[in-house]
Amino acid sequence: MDRRGFLTGAAVVSATALLGSPRAAAAAPRTLSVQDWMAGLDDSTPVQRLTVPGTHDSGARVGGPWVACQNTSVAEQLLSGIRFLDVRCRAVGDSFAVHHGAYYQNLMFGDVLIACQDFLRARPSETVLMRVKQEYSQAADAEFRRIFDLYLDGKGWRPLFRIDAGLPTLGQARGKVVLLADNGGLPGVRYGDSALFDIQDDYMAEPGAKYPQIEAQFREAAQQPGKLFLNYVSTSALLPPRWNSDRLNPRVHSFLDGAEAAGWTGLGVVPMDFPNTRSGLVQSLIRHNAGQAVARPGIR
Repeated sequence: MDRRGFLTGAAVVSATALLGSPRAAAAAPRTLSVQDWMAGLDDSTPVQRLTVPGTHDSGARVGGPWVACQNTSVAEQLLSGIRFLDVRCRAVGDSFAVHHGAYYQNLMFGDVLIACQDFLRARPSETVLMRVKQEYSQAADAEFRRIFDLYLDGKGWRPLFRIDAGLPTLGQARGKVVLLADNGGLPGVRYGDSALFDIQDDYMAEPGAKYPQIEAQFREAAQQPGKLFLNYVSTSALLPPRWNSDRLNPRVHSFLDGAEAAGWTGLGVVPMDFPNTRSGLVQSLIRHNAGQAVARPGIR
Protein backbone atom coordinates (compact mmCIF):
# COMPACT_ATOMS: atom_id res chain seq x y z
CA MET A 1 0.00 0.00 0.00
CA ASP A 2 1.39 3.46 -0.91
CA ARG A 3 1.58 6.33 1.56
CA ARG A 4 -1.62 8.00 0.26
CA GLY A 5 -3.62 4.78 0.60
CA PHE A 6 -2.28 4.18 4.09
CA LEU A 7 -3.23 7.69 5.23
CA THR A 8 -6.72 7.39 3.70
CA GLY A 9 -7.31 4.09 5.47
CA ALA A 10 -6.07 5.50 8.74
CA ALA A 11 -8.43 8.45 8.44
CA VAL A 12 -11.42 6.16 7.88
CA VAL A 13 -10.51 4.03 10.89
CA SER A 14 -10.08 7.14 13.05
CA ALA A 15 -13.42 8.60 11.98
CA THR A 16 -15.19 5.30 12.66
CA ALA A 17 -13.62 5.12 16.09
CA LEU A 18 -14.72 8.65 16.92
CA LEU A 19 -18.23 8.56 15.44
CA GLY A 20 -19.11 4.89 15.57
CA SER A 21 -20.49 2.91 12.65
CA PRO A 22 -22.69 4.69 10.08
CA ARG A 23 -25.69 2.68 11.31
CA ALA A 24 -25.03 3.68 14.93
CA ALA A 25 -24.59 7.33 13.95
CA ALA A 26 -27.88 7.33 12.05
CA ALA A 27 -29.69 5.75 15.00
CA ALA A 28 -28.37 8.25 17.56
CA PRO A 29 -31.17 10.60 18.63
CA ARG A 30 -30.70 14.25 17.81
CA THR A 31 -31.18 16.59 20.73
CA LEU A 32 -33.74 19.24 19.93
CA SER A 33 -33.53 22.82 21.08
CA VAL A 34 -36.28 25.38 21.61
CA GLN A 35 -35.55 26.53 18.07
CA ASP A 36 -36.74 23.31 16.38
CA TRP A 37 -38.82 21.50 18.99
CA MET A 38 -41.64 20.71 16.57
CA ALA A 39 -39.30 18.44 14.59
CA GLY A 40 -39.82 15.81 17.30
CA LEU A 41 -43.59 15.63 16.73
CA ASP A 42 -45.48 13.49 14.24
CA ASP A 43 -46.88 15.06 11.07
CA SER A 44 -50.32 13.63 11.83
CA THR A 45 -50.65 15.61 15.09
CA PRO A 46 -53.58 18.07 14.89
CA VAL A 47 -52.55 21.54 15.98
CA GLN A 48 -55.28 21.42 18.62
CA ARG A 49 -53.39 18.54 20.28
CA LEU A 50 -50.23 20.59 20.69
CA THR A 51 -49.01 22.62 23.64
CA VAL A 52 -47.84 25.89 22.09
CA PRO A 53 -45.98 28.65 23.93
CA GLY A 54 -47.16 32.04 22.73
CA THR A 55 -46.93 35.74 23.38
CA HIS A 56 -49.79 38.14 24.04
CA ASP A 57 -49.59 41.41 22.09
CA SER A 58 -46.41 40.09 20.53
CA GLY A 59 -45.21 43.38 19.04
CA ALA A 60 -45.85 45.57 22.10
CA ARG A 61 -42.42 46.62 23.36
CA VAL A 62 -42.65 50.41 23.60
CA GLY A 63 -44.97 52.97 25.17
CA GLY A 64 -44.12 52.65 28.83
CA PRO A 65 -44.89 50.13 31.56
CA TRP A 66 -48.67 50.15 31.03
CA VAL A 67 -48.27 49.42 27.30
CA ALA A 68 -45.28 47.09 26.89
CA CYS A 69 -46.10 43.39 27.05
CA GLN A 70 -42.80 42.01 25.70
CA ASN A 71 -39.13 42.88 25.89
CA THR A 72 -37.92 40.72 23.01
CA SER A 73 -38.43 41.08 19.26
CA VAL A 74 -40.61 38.74 17.23
CA ALA A 75 -37.48 37.09 15.83
CA GLU A 76 -36.12 36.53 19.33
CA GLN A 77 -39.45 35.15 20.50
CA LEU A 78 -39.47 32.55 17.73
CA LEU A 79 -35.90 31.52 18.51
CA SER A 80 -36.87 31.10 22.18
CA GLY A 81 -39.57 28.53 21.34
CA ILE A 82 -42.64 30.77 20.89
CA ARG A 83 -44.95 29.50 18.13
CA PHE A 84 -48.05 31.70 18.58
CA LEU A 85 -48.01 35.40 17.77
CA ASP A 86 -50.75 37.89 18.65
CA VAL A 87 -50.40 40.69 16.08
CA ARG A 88 -52.48 43.87 16.39
CA CYS A 89 -52.67 45.91 13.17
CA ARG A 90 -53.76 49.48 12.54
CA ALA A 91 -54.96 50.11 8.99
CA VAL A 92 -52.90 53.00 7.59
CA GLY A 93 -53.26 53.63 3.86
CA ASP A 94 -52.15 50.44 2.13
CA SER A 95 -50.28 49.03 5.11
CA PHE A 96 -50.69 47.64 8.61
CA ALA A 97 -48.84 49.33 11.46
CA VAL A 98 -48.43 47.24 14.61
CA HIS A 99 -50.08 48.96 17.58
CA HIS A 100 -50.99 48.40 21.20
CA GLY A 101 -53.90 50.73 21.66
CA ALA A 102 -52.87 54.20 20.55
CA TYR A 103 -49.17 53.36 20.67
CA TYR A 104 -47.34 52.58 17.44
CA GLN A 105 -44.76 49.91 18.14
CA ASN A 106 -42.12 51.04 15.62
CA LEU A 107 -43.03 47.89 13.72
CA MET A 108 -44.94 47.21 10.51
CA PHE A 109 -46.77 44.02 9.59
CA GLY A 110 -44.17 43.38 6.92
CA ASP A 111 -41.45 43.37 9.58
CA VAL A 112 -43.33 40.63 11.44
CA LEU A 113 -43.66 38.61 8.24
CA ILE A 114 -39.95 38.96 7.45
CA ALA A 115 -39.09 37.62 10.92
CA CYS A 116 -41.43 34.65 10.41
CA GLN A 117 -40.15 33.94 6.90
CA ASP A 118 -36.50 34.01 7.97
CA PHE A 119 -37.22 31.72 10.89
CA LEU A 120 -39.28 29.18 8.91
CA ARG A 121 -36.84 29.05 6.01
CA ALA A 122 -34.10 28.10 8.43
CA ARG A 123 -36.33 25.68 10.37
CA PRO A 124 -38.98 24.20 8.04
CA SER A 125 -40.08 21.69 10.69
CA GLU A 126 -41.78 24.51 12.60
CA THR A 127 -45.00 26.46 12.16
CA VAL A 128 -46.25 29.77 13.50
CA LEU A 129 -49.87 30.32 14.51
CA MET A 130 -50.69 34.00 14.01
CA ARG A 131 -53.73 35.84 15.33
CA VAL A 132 -54.30 39.00 13.28
CA LYS A 133 -56.60 41.63 14.80
CA GLN A 134 -57.44 45.23 13.93
CA GLU A 135 -56.20 47.72 16.55
CA TYR A 136 -56.67 51.49 16.85
CA SER A 137 -58.43 51.89 13.51
CA GLN A 138 -62.00 51.40 12.37
CA ALA A 139 -61.53 50.20 8.82
CA ALA A 140 -64.47 48.28 7.42
CA ASP A 141 -63.94 44.55 7.02
CA ALA A 142 -63.69 44.93 3.24
CA GLU A 143 -61.01 47.62 3.57
CA PHE A 144 -59.04 45.56 6.08
CA ARG A 145 -59.23 42.62 3.67
CA ARG A 146 -58.08 44.83 0.76
CA ILE A 147 -54.94 45.78 2.67
CA PHE A 148 -54.30 42.19 3.73
CA ASP A 149 -54.64 41.04 0.12
CA LEU A 150 -52.03 43.63 -0.86
CA TYR A 151 -49.63 41.87 1.48
CA LEU A 152 -50.53 38.47 0.05
CA ASP A 153 -50.31 39.29 -3.65
CA GLY A 154 -49.04 42.83 -4.12
CA LYS A 155 -46.11 42.29 -1.76
CA GLY A 156 -45.66 38.57 -2.42
CA TRP A 157 -46.43 37.09 1.01
CA ARG A 158 -49.01 34.48 -0.02
CA PRO A 159 -46.52 31.54 -0.08
CA LEU A 160 -45.70 32.17 3.60
CA PHE A 161 -49.27 31.61 4.76
CA ARG A 162 -51.56 28.67 5.20
CA ILE A 163 -54.97 30.24 4.65
CA ASP A 164 -57.66 27.62 5.17
CA ALA A 165 -60.87 27.65 7.17
CA GLY A 166 -60.01 24.47 9.09
CA LEU A 167 -57.35 23.76 11.65
CA PRO A 168 -54.46 21.80 10.07
CA THR A 169 -52.28 18.94 11.18
CA LEU A 170 -48.72 19.81 12.02
CA GLY A 171 -47.56 18.21 8.78
CA GLN A 172 -49.85 20.51 6.80
CA ALA A 173 -48.66 23.54 8.72
CA ARG A 174 -44.89 23.03 8.74
CA GLY A 175 -42.96 25.88 7.20
CA LYS A 176 -46.07 28.11 7.15
CA VAL A 177 -47.80 30.83 9.13
CA VAL A 178 -51.29 29.60 9.99
CA LEU A 179 -53.65 32.58 9.88
CA LEU A 180 -56.09 32.86 12.78
CA ALA A 181 -58.39 35.62 11.56
CA ASP A 182 -59.68 37.88 14.31
CA ASN A 183 -61.38 40.17 11.81
CA GLY A 184 -64.52 39.57 9.79
CA GLY A 185 -62.87 40.47 6.52
CA LEU A 186 -59.90 38.13 6.72
CA PRO A 187 -59.63 34.62 5.29
CA GLY A 188 -58.24 31.74 7.31
CA VAL A 189 -59.30 30.00 10.49
CA ARG A 190 -62.00 32.07 12.18
CA TYR A 191 -60.47 33.02 15.54
CA GLY A 192 -62.94 32.60 18.37
CA ASP A 193 -65.31 30.32 16.46
CA SER A 194 -66.89 28.31 19.28
CA ALA A 195 -66.88 25.20 17.10
CA LEU A 196 -63.09 25.36 16.88
CA PHE A 197 -61.82 27.31 19.90
CA ASP A 198 -62.11 27.36 23.66
CA ILE A 199 -60.59 30.64 24.89
CA GLN A 200 -59.75 31.88 28.38
CA ASP A 201 -58.81 35.55 28.11
CA ASP A 202 -60.00 37.38 31.22
CA TYR A 203 -57.64 40.30 30.73
CA MET A 204 -59.29 42.43 33.41
CA ALA A 205 -58.89 39.93 36.25
CA GLU A 206 -56.23 40.75 38.81
CA PRO A 207 -53.61 38.00 39.19
CA GLY A 208 -55.19 36.40 42.27
CA ALA A 209 -58.48 35.95 40.42
CA LYS A 210 -56.85 35.19 37.08
CA TYR A 211 -54.67 32.30 38.17
CA PRO A 212 -57.49 29.83 39.05
CA GLN A 213 -58.92 30.40 35.57
CA ILE A 214 -55.57 29.48 34.03
CA GLU A 215 -55.39 26.24 36.01
CA ALA A 216 -58.99 25.39 35.13
CA GLN A 217 -58.32 25.91 31.43
CA PHE A 218 -55.29 23.61 31.56
CA ARG A 219 -57.42 20.92 33.21
CA GLU A 220 -60.16 21.23 30.64
CA ALA A 221 -57.70 21.06 27.74
CA ALA A 222 -56.09 17.91 29.18
CA GLN A 223 -59.37 16.18 30.04
CA GLN A 224 -61.70 17.30 27.22
CA PRO A 225 -59.61 17.53 24.04
CA GLY A 226 -61.12 18.44 20.70
CA LYS A 227 -61.03 22.19 20.29
CA LEU A 228 -58.00 24.46 20.13
CA PHE A 229 -57.67 25.80 23.66
CA LEU A 230 -56.19 29.24 24.24
CA ASN A 231 -55.16 30.02 27.78
CA TYR A 232 -54.02 33.62 28.18
CA VAL A 233 -51.72 34.02 31.16
CA SER A 234 -51.64 37.78 30.54
CA THR A 235 -53.73 40.39 32.35
CA SER A 236 -53.71 44.18 32.55
CA ALA A 237 -55.71 44.55 35.78
CA LEU A 238 -54.52 46.88 38.57
CA LEU A 239 -50.82 46.76 37.68
CA PRO A 240 -48.71 47.01 34.50
CA PRO A 241 -48.31 43.82 32.44
CA ARG A 242 -44.75 43.19 33.63
CA TRP A 243 -45.76 43.33 37.27
CA ASN A 244 -48.66 40.97 36.67
CA SER A 245 -46.50 38.56 34.68
CA ASP A 246 -43.99 38.48 37.54
CA ARG A 247 -46.81 37.20 39.75
CA LEU A 248 -48.44 34.81 37.29
CA ASN A 249 -45.62 33.26 35.26
CA PRO A 250 -43.86 31.59 38.22
CA ARG A 251 -47.15 30.04 39.41
CA VAL A 252 -47.91 28.71 35.94
CA HIS A 253 -44.39 27.29 35.69
CA SER A 254 -44.71 25.52 39.04
CA PHE A 255 -48.07 24.05 38.07
CA LEU A 256 -46.76 22.73 34.75
CA ASP A 257 -43.83 21.04 36.50
CA GLY A 258 -45.96 19.76 39.37
CA ALA A 259 -47.46 16.36 40.08
CA GLU A 260 -50.97 17.12 38.86
CA ALA A 261 -49.90 18.18 35.37
CA ALA A 262 -47.34 15.39 34.94
CA GLY A 263 -48.02 13.57 31.69
CA TRP A 264 -50.59 16.06 30.45
CA THR A 265 -50.37 16.85 26.73
CA GLY A 266 -52.34 18.93 24.27
CA LEU A 267 -52.73 21.93 26.55
CA GLY A 268 -53.30 24.31 23.65
CA VAL A 269 -51.88 27.75 23.01
CA VAL A 270 -50.57 29.64 26.04
CA PRO A 271 -49.99 33.36 25.29
CA MET A 272 -47.90 35.11 27.91
CA ASP A 273 -46.45 38.51 28.73
CA PHE A 274 -42.67 38.57 29.20
CA PRO A 275 -42.23 34.76 29.14
CA ASN A 276 -38.45 35.10 28.82
CA THR A 277 -38.20 36.60 32.31
CA ARG A 278 -39.06 33.20 33.82
CA SER A 279 -36.22 30.85 32.95
CA GLY A 280 -37.45 27.43 31.83
CA LEU A 281 -41.13 28.37 31.44
CA VAL A 282 -41.22 27.96 27.66
CA GLN A 283 -39.33 24.66 27.90
CA SER A 284 -41.84 23.37 30.45
CA LEU A 285 -44.69 24.08 28.06
CA ILE A 286 -42.88 22.37 25.19
CA ARG A 287 -42.43 19.23 27.28
CA HIS A 288 -46.23 18.93 27.50
CA ASN A 289 -46.41 17.60 23.93
CA ALA A 290 -47.18 13.96 23.24
CA GLY A 291 -44.05 11.96 22.45
CA GLN A 292 -41.75 14.97 22.67
CA ALA A 293 -39.43 13.55 25.30
CA VAL A 294 -39.57 10.03 23.83
CA ALA A 295 -39.02 10.94 20.18
CA ARG A 296 -36.26 13.46 20.70
CA PRO A 297 -35.09 13.70 24.31
CA GLY A 298 -33.26 16.48 25.98
CA ILE A 299 -34.93 19.73 25.07
CA ARG A 300 -32.69 22.51 26.26
